[in-house]
Amino acid sequence: MTLFPIVIVMILYFSSIPIAFALLAASLAYFTFGDVGTPPDLILQKFITSASSFPLLAVPFFIMVGEIMNFSGISSSLMKMADVLTGHMKGGLAQVNVVLSTLMGGISGSANADAAMQSKILVPEMEKRGYDRAFSTAITAASSAIAPVIPPGINLIIYALIAQASVAKMFIGGYLPGIMMCIALMIAVNLISKRRGYLPVRDRMSPLRDILIQLKDSIWALLLPFGIILGIRFGVFTPTEAGAIAVLFCTIVGVFFYKKLKLKHFPIILKNTVYSTSSVILIIVAASVFGQYMSWERIPYLLSQSLMTLSASPWLMLVVINIFLLFLGMFLEGGAVLIIVAPLLVPVIRTMGIDVVHFGLILIVNIMIGGITPPFGSMMFTTCSITKVPIGDFIREIWPFIIALIMVLLIVTYIPSLVLFLPNLI
Repeated sequence: MTLFPIVIVMILYFSSIPIAFALLAASLAYFTFGDVGTPPDLILQKFITSASSFPLLAVPFFIMVGEIMNFSGISSSLMKMADVLTGHMKGGLAQVNVVLSTLMGGISGSANADAAMQSKILVPEMEKRGYDRAFSTAITAASSAIAPVIPPGINLIIYALIAQASVAKMFIGGYLPGIMMCIALMIAVNLISKRRGYLPVRDRMSPLRDILIQLKDSIWALLLPFGIILGIRFGVFTPTEAGAIAVLFCTIVGVFFYKKLKLKHFPIILKNTVYSTSSVILIIVAASVFGQYMSWERIPYLLSQSLMTLSASPWLMLVVINIFLLFLGMFLEGGAVLIIVAPLLVPVIRTMGIDVVHFGLILIVNIMIGGITPPFGSMMFTTCSITKVPIGDFIREIWPFIIALIMVLLIVTYIPSLVLFLPNLI
């Protein structure tokens, strides 16, 4: 009976019930029929107070930044910058795809938003230039896994709230793993392109003059992520305030510099922001109530004790946890894995002496790999639904990129000094 709510969550989720409603139904079932001694008003109080969090305000702001990008010309400016930098390489447009996701990561913060945008813009262009559609779709999905790892990814904020970790350290810590993912995918693209004969977009590397001209045009978009990090680092503003400043900055850039953001766009931006924020906040609130059940049943403590009987070594424990997360990622959406697993595993890794920021980056990189892994990867479904590529063809093309990203996961897991170098400067 102690684990019955977890069973309910799994059954409802695999019945295509949204994860927020699955968590709420399981929690209410437990507190209604299992723990009858708890007054219902305490559960409702937990439901309300879990949404009353100042750091949580960063979520709608950064979602709004991503929406403003789509109308302000920032996205197209970043794509031109990526083309100038990597268009001369083997598989030029595929390399542009990877670099664009890396540049977008610091702004959009959403893997599915990045995957959807590039599926509409880049995949048709890649197909015109002779790239296989399934390959184009696979690299689009794989590169979109970079976006939430580079700040200000929403998952970084959510994990920091769950684990009571520093949002600033999570933000700064995301840069190196994100850059390593970019390099690994670029190497994989290069190897595949040589074998298949995918040609560069440009005959030769862009001259320095062209790069500087494009840099001048793109500098406003590129300044945003660095401005956020530096502002947080030097105490100019909090992560939540950084979100509000980012919205203002993107609006000014879109209206006065790129001159593409119009008054008619704001109703659409606000509507999309409200829709996206509502779903994220509802999941967080539901997870908070579900976490109350787990705390009262001492499930994190029991899990910690069980795992520690397997091995007292933190390194072996991370092997077990990574395999467990990769398996979950094949069946659950990344956000659901983060919400369900983080409250369970954070007490375990604290007991083992593993740094909570280091583990957060391992977890987020892992669940991003899950987003492109069959059979239920969310970015897999997003890209395939837009490009009309059969899932079987996608699976055939995605494996080299999954292997490349798993290599990065191993580096992130077992070289913590590399990952924590920047966060430890704070």
